Amino acid sequence: MNLKKFIGVDFSGAAYAGKTIWLASGIEKNGFLHVFDCRRAESLPGSGLSREACFNALQDYLIKQGEVLAGFDFPFGLPRLLVKEKNWERFVLNFPARYNSPEQFRSSCYERAGGKEYKRVADYNCRAPFSPYNLRVYKQTYYGIKDLLNPLVRLERGSVLPMQEVKESGPLLIEVCPASTLKAANLYFGYKGRGEEKQDRRLKILNYLETERKLVLDSAEMRDMVVRDRGGDALDSLVALVAGFEARASILKGGDMPGGGEWKVEGHTYY
Repeated sequence: MNLKKFIGVDFSGAAYAGKTIWLASGIEKNGFLHVFDCRRAESLPGSGLSREACFNALQDYLIKQGEVLAGFDFPFGLPRLLVKEKNWERFVLNFPARYNSPEQFRSSCYERAGGKEYKRVADYNCRAPFSPYNLRVYKQTYYGIKDLLNPLVRLERGSVLPMQEVKESGPLLIEVCPASTLKAANLYFGYKGRGEEKQDRRLKILNYLETERKLVLDSAEMRDMVVRDRGGDALDSLVALVAGFEARASILKGGDMPGGGEWKVEGHTYY
């Protein structure tokens, strides 16, 4: 396998996900990651504002890319204590039948956890800020597993790593965490929002990605757009893109994963 194409997705479980999901696409050239596209998901072919339209278009887009490594910033699993299945794939396949709404999913997790918010081994390893069923992320977890991972796994249209073997064709999906990537670089500070200070912070992070992490934006217009996006979602998609790009070496190498064998049920985060 000779991975050259990468996608980074700042995911969302919002009702108007087409507006809040951003994805950045890049290709490796001479050891650098050249970003040729950064857009809202609503602008994908056949997409729209709604979750259904957006997720369907996102799946089609991924599949049509062929051999591509795509990093998504939502939890791909739950703490082992909350999983009845013996492996991750079976957990994902059973997920839609077990949880009929994000609210029922969250309440069920709390009930099973005795009212506590447990984290996965991967969450501790990458210093993720929240549990997969925390109030801030539970909708992302729910819709990401149910409406993105489940169809791809069920129809065998992609490979989710490291929990699955790599299939002969189709996209490779991994979980990433932009917050963890920025924490590791000592750049985890408030950069989302209006005002000159927040914009300067987004610029500082982008400068770091360009000078230290081999990121190259293909146009000045794209660079300006990323800095001006006050939600920080465009920038997050670039951080997700870089995390996937840098995970390529360990993915292709294979071998042992950190955290013992918990990742086989809980999932793993690359950052």
